[in-house]
Amino acid sequence: MDQTGVAAPDDTAPAVAVGPRTVLFDLDGVITVADTFGLFMRERYAGLGRKLLLLPALPWLSLVRPFSWRLAVRTLVHVGLLGLGEQRYRQAAMGFAGRLVRRPKQFQRDALLALRRHQAAGDRVIVVTGCERTLARGLLDELGLPDVELVASELVPGWLGMRVRRHNVGQRKPQSLAEAGVTRWDRAYGDSALDIPMLKGAAEPVLVNGSPKLCKQVERALGRSVERVAWY
Repeated sequence: MDQTGVAAPDDTAPAVAVGPRTVLFDLDGVITVADTFGLFMRERYAGLGRKLLLLPALPWLSLVRPFSWRLAVRTLVHVGLLGLGEQRYRQAAMGFAGRLVRRPKQFQRDALLALRRHQAAGDRVIVVTGCERTLARGLLDELGLPDVELVASELVPGWLGMRVRRHNVGQRKPQSLAEAGVTRWDRAYGDSALDIPMLKGAAEPVLVNGSPKLCKQVERALGRSVERVAWY
């Protein structure tokens, strides 16, 4: 508080913008109820043939899983996409997106309503997700959101199939946003501790369906309170 009795601004909190704002939404757990790419990979492993292809990798998975779940997940992804070139992967991902939007109870209606309200207000809406780009784009298009911007994980063609180029989670989210030319945002919706780097950059961090324990963890990391919403 200064000599006039007016509270001084908090320099630790991002400034609130005037006019149209930039609003970030996570995808999994915020718009969808589950891990979208995880569901896609489960479908890839539904057949016996794909499970058999995984057998040679089991010793490696048992070795690395206790130390690096990300490396273990990357191995599962590479085996699950073995033999798929870029075009075939795109067809598979887009086909799955079309099927997923027709399944009941896969999306949080409140999230879609909030997203559309931001669009109606003229806000710039960006979905920032760990889901792979082609799959996430297909899902948003199927939901009638083709104009929503997307920053997502990326795959790249390899000798044996599609491989992980970038897993857009945690600190990767603000890094990917910066590479896309987005260096500040006003409001962000997340659902897990992995979203803390994204939430930290927002003037208005929002935690979706967070447990009391998670809320305390996020607020402790941010050093301030967060808005909490219960979406269905």
